[in-house]
Amino acid sequence: MKAILRVLGLFLAVGLLSANLVAQTGSAGRFDNSIQAKAAEKLASKAEFRGVQASVEDGIITLRGNVDLYQQKVDAAKRVRKVANAQGVRNLITVAGKDVPDAQLTAQLDRKLYYDRVGYDVAFNFVTATVDDGVVTLDGAARTDYTRDSALYLTSRMPGVKDVIDNVKVLPPSPFDDRIRIATARAIYGYPGLSRYAIDPAKPIRIVVDAGHVTLYGAVLSQADKNIAGIRAGQVFGVFSVQNNLEVAAKS
Repeated sequence: MKAILRVLGLFLAVGLLSANLVAQTGSAGRFDNSIQAKAAEKLASKAEFRGVQASVEDGIITLRGNVDLYQQKVDAAKRVRKVANAQGVRNLITVAGKDVPDAQLTAQLDRKLYYDRVGYDVAFNFVTATVDDGVVTLDGAARTDYTRDSALYLTSRMPGVKDVIDNVKVLPPSPFDDRIRIATARAIYGYPGLSRYAIDPAKPIRIVVDAGHVTLYGAVLSQADKNIAGIRAGQVFGVFSVQNNLEVAAKS
């Protein structure tokens, strides 16, 4: 008897769940026409979205069409996401701007990212870009969310970028690490043999600090400069370890 009651209870639970899902779906679907009209209105108000169309099913907005820049694809989704009663956005927009060879696009992005945040915390970030058929993967570490977002924004607005994969690690806030960052920068750039690198506003020796562990990135002119930078960083009070990834620039 108990077994029969358990089976009946299971059927009842499944029936209630199915009815609830149907009710939710129906509820979302009854707003589809209104959602689609509002989404189309938001897209029509910007010339850059003239090649984008929106369709709606069960409250889910699907975007299709073409734009010139990847950032425009992102912006289109943001624009319609807040439409009343919308349940989500499926972004199928194609970035159909000009094609740029991967090597050329990589070089352009490297320069943009290298000088990003000059005058702020550029010496304490290291973000790199690799490109495969127009798909850009960003790697590295950023001291703040703002720095990571700045790199994403620069990349997304670059002609030729079809998609962006964000693998940048945002380092956790830490007064301890901030003190090490400043002390390490002084130890390296304040050393007479390395002070010449401070001439470049983008700071070719990048200092990434994560929980007291220091990693050096960038390029120097000699093996001696690389070794000295690593030694100077290791002498800073509170540093647990130093990973010296500095590259020695090839002589022309």
